[in-house]
Amino acid sequence: AREAGASAAHRWGGRVYAAASLFAGVGGLTYIALSGTVGGMPMTVGFSLYGALMIVAAVETVRHARAHRIERHRAWAIRLFALAIGSWLYRMDYGLWLKAVHGPGHLHSFQGPFDVVMSFFFYVPNLIVAEALIRRQTARPPGRAAGAAAVLALGLTTLATAAVTYLFAQSYWWPHIVARFTG
Repeated sequence: AREAGASAAHRWGGRVYAAASLFAGVGGLTYIALSGTVGGMPMTVGFSLYGALMIVAAVETVRHARAHRIERHRAWAIRLFALAIGSWLYRMDYGLWLKAVHGPGHLHSFQGPFDVVMSFFFYVPNLIVAEALIRRQTARPPGRAAGAAAVLALGLTTLATAAVTYLFAQSYWWPHIVARFTG
């Protein structure tokens, strides 16, 4: 019974996750088509490609799950996660860049050299890591040292993301939230 409940939770959670990703991709592409982007052509191309990839990954994740092609489903779910987290990492990358080095290459028009790179950098490296992970899993199982190194790297990345999220919220979000309710 417990296994069936976990399976049902996985299916429903996956449906919600894939639907949200699909709607985010369609919504983003619609917005770009109707309003453009603040960063001009590089941002339009980068964000449009991101939205299209998000749609493809969401559809393929569900399609392979429904056909019971579990390995393909898993691979597409990894790609979908890599893309979905990109939106969050985009904000974290900017926050870290502005806090750590005061934002060289960033312009308010989002057309500086850093901004052009960021139009693609927030999701392309994630996909490269996802593809490496997918390929590694289909090759041979990792040795103990490689497995331990991967767990350590994932743990350190998670801690760094949590720390940057906290600093970003403390500097940008919380002051605005407090000001909205007190001012």
